[in-house]
Formats: sequence, C-alpha cells, structure tokens
Amino acid sequence: MDKVMILDWSKIETVLLDMDGTLLDKHYDDYFWEEYVPQIFAAQNNLSDMEAREVLLQTYKAREGTLDWTDLDYWSEQLRLDIPALKVKIDHLIKIHPYVLDFLRFLKRARKRVFLVTNAHSKTLGIKMKKTALNGYFDRIICAEEVGRPKEDHAFWEGLRQIIKYDKSTTMLAEDTEKVLQSAQQYGIKHLIYVAKPSSRLAVKKSAEFRSIIYFNELLEEERETKPAGKNL
Repeated sequence: MDKVMILDWSKIETVLLDMDGTLLDKHYDDYFWEEYVPQIFAAQNNLSDMEAREVLLQTYKAREGTLDWTDLDYWSEQLRLDIPALKVKIDHLIKIHPYVLDFLRFLKRARKRVFLVTNAHSKTLGIKMKKTALNGYFDRIICAEEVGRPKEDHAFWEGLRQIIKYDKSTTMLAEDTEKVLQSAQQYGIKHLIYVAKPSSRLAVKKSAEFRSIIYFNELLEEERETKPAGKNL
C-alpha cells in the first residue's frame, strides 16, 4: 500500500481496538501456545517437545477462525490441562506495546468512544486486564463470545453494532490480523489500521492492503503535524 491515508480525527467518533498483538505484545500468546503448552503436554503424554508441538499446532489449526480457537475451557477439556492456571503461571510475559498508553490517553482527551473488541476468551481477558489495568480506558469491552461469532466472520460486525450502536462511516478499527480487517471492510467500516509488529520477537510485516503502523506513536505524530495551530486534544 503506497499511499498513506492520513486519519482525519474530526471524522472519527468511535475507535475499536483489538487486544492481542495490537495493544499487547503477542509474544506472550505465541510463547504460551507454541512453546509452553507443548512442553506441559509432552510431559503429560510421554512425547518429545517437538512431537507435542507438531500435534498441538495441527490441533489448534483445525479450530482457527472459530470461537473454539480462543476458548480456554474448550482447550482445557481437549488437552486435559488447566489452561487458565497455566496462563497465570507465565503472566509476567504479558506486556503493553510501546505508545499504547499515550494513544489511549489521546483518545480520552479527544472524547472518542473507545471499545476493546477481542476474540480472546473472557478468562484470558480477565488475566490480561488484571495484569495491565487497561480496562479503565474503554467505554466497554466486548469479547467475540458475547457476539457469538469470531471477528473474521462478517456477521460479527452487525452483531457488535447491535451491542454498541456505531456508525460504520465514522468508526476506526486497529487490528493485527488482515482477515479481521478484510471482514470489517466488507461490512463497511471505513477507517482501518493494520498493526505490523504484533510481537516484539518478530520482524515488521506491513500489509499490502491496509494502512500499516508499527506503533501508535505514528498516529500521534501525524495528528500533531496536521493539527491547526493553537488547538490541543
């Protein structure tokens, strides 16, 4: 995507923000599901770590794009592990991305309606909000399980609109998953931002389809540069 479309904040009333990879470092989730859980599963099932990882990655993949993908109760039952308890054991890895707090404070000063909209299970949400204390920055937090569809599903956005009543033309969504942005675009949400560095351990990977940022300071710096002299948000 060559041309950068500068956001006109005067035309944005509602901001929808993803959690994992967008506000929070996805390294925690990647490490948990791809390294930590396979180690525990291997020990429990007399497998090597590599064997367990291969089995689990295939098992996860089969539920991708469904609510089961992030359902901790589902995975606890399937894997015979206490997944919520295991998540808490390594919660020191839960980190907020750089500039997120600055961006959330900016949105509060600008009096935008701000919603956390996540595919994460409610138990995951509880663990992460307890660790980060971000919940006070949002007008409301909506998990996909409340809507009954994952965000990749076009029907999610209509279900969400029944809950929070937003105008598609004045709404911004920031996400680190292109499939979700594509789904939102098809529904008609106008302002779409792709977060190109969801994990601190992975390289930047920009989208060819959507406006890409590495961190939210890019939007803050852009806003300062385009703001008329003497006006503060």
